[in-house]
Amino acid sequence: MAEVLVVTSKVKKYIKENGDCNTSAETIDVLSKAIERLCTKGYESAKADGRKTVMARDIVIDHI
Repeated sequence: MAEVLVVTSKVKKYIKENGDCNTSAETIDVLSKAIERLCTKGYESAKADGRKTVMARDIVIDHI
């Protein structure tokens, strides 16, 4: 299991309140991995532009 990068209780609450569904532990793992990848792409983009600050434009979400 990778490091958890999302607030598990908030994710579970959101899914329960909005979708009336339960959330598996695997879901939290997958979401954390997705956040990790977004962050990695973000800091790589910032470095490529010669910056040390990750900006919103560095985070590209093409799956949503």
